[in-house]
Amino acid sequence: MNIVAVILGGGEGSRLNPLTRDRAKPAVPIAGKYRLVDIPISNCINGNIRRIYLLTQFNSVSLHQHVQSTYQFDTFSRRSFVRILAAKQTPGAALWYTGTADAVRKTFSHFMDEDPDLIVVLSGDQLYRMDFQDVIKQHLEHKADVTITTKPVERSDAGDLGIMRVDESGRITEFAEKPGTGPELDKYRAPTYEEERYLASMGIYVFNTQALADLINNDDHRDFGRDVIPNAIEDYRVYSYVFDGFWRDIGTIGSFWETNLSLTNPLPEFSFYDANRPVYTRMRYLPPSKVNSCDMKRALLTEGCIISGQRISQSIIGIRAVVGEGSVIENSVIMGADYYNDDLKISKSPPLGIGRDCNIKNAIIDKNARIGDGCHITPDGKKDNTVTDKYTVRDSVVVIPKNTVIENGTRI
Repeated sequence: MNIVAVILGGGEGSRLNPLTRDRAKPAVPIAGKYRLVDIPISNCINGNIRRIYLLTQFNSVSLHQHVQSTYQFDTFSRRSFVRILAAKQTPGAALWYTGTADAVRKTFSHFMDEDPDLIVVLSGDQLYRMDFQDVIKQHLEHKADVTITTKPVERSDAGDLGIMRVDESGRITEFAEKPGTGPELDKYRAPTYEEERYLASMGIYVFNTQALADLINNDDHRDFGRDVIPNAIEDYRVYSYVFDGFWRDIGTIGSFWETNLSLTNPLPEFSFYDANRPVYTRMRYLPPSKVNSCDMKRALLTEGCIISGQRISQSIIGIRAVVGEGSVIENSVIMGADYYNDDLKISKSPPLGIGRDCNIKNAIIDKNARIGDGCHITPDGKKDNTVTDKYTVRDSVVVIPKNTVIENGTRI
């Protein structure tokens, strides 16, 4: 059976700004060394789906660079590739993508070059580990036209998600986009759970090729959740595949920060240490990290770091990160750097990384930031949605944008 995967590169990603100021959402680093796009691509490779299309539009340069340098299959493996399809103007499509379904519609002819029987549509900004072959097996057993992966959620979370109503066989009979938590939500309660649960769409779909072609053949249908899925339920066999594993949609600064810090738990819900189903990323051939002195607790320390701090707790330390003597980092994501300070033949002060005697708490320090000696960075006492050239505060987290220079002694 011919199967292709389509990964949606996402839109502007304004809720993740400033992390998306210079990069697409799928290119945002996670767990210190990976990119978000590595998650769906790795799930595809581990599930033996090796013809993958990545649809990109906004701030896509770093995403293209990462994918092209990472996913290089054997020259003779014609049936394996990760192919980037950037938004473009053509005689038949003069506008940019206006939604998820619109992106697939405008690139559909490229998928058809592979003559697929099934098309798996995925998001590029989620953290999960799923065997897509299990989803495909159920899809075929039910003779479904469309299968939507769903996650059981509590009532408090259901109101802001796409919620499914299913019958006893798992066939979806009704769909509501962000129904709220009022009485109208009651009829969507999942019947197979003793506790109150609702089946929320994960934004992961399996389509029969012809069904997808028919469903997107309408210029007014711009999004899968809002337009395509409700229309599919009326005329096609649409089923739910229930997924009970870890899944997190990383669409806000708060969810990004919380998800990263959760990876530092002794037994995290999602683990990058599964040897049978690894998460792939770019091989950088960096030296081992060096810890000159530091009390470290519940921290992820990636390759190529030089650590001389006083204390690091419940934090992510990204590649090539430098932490100076006496510095304290708590509940923070330090993304590291794309190069070492000596790689630049330009003298800049302060140097790349975290300086001496700094105190950083509840923060995200994006790549290539230069934090001078004696700096204090915390969201305490600052209003949410505060935006300046040097920092942004969102969801009670302070974010230092990429390439920012914070001078010695600065208090944020």
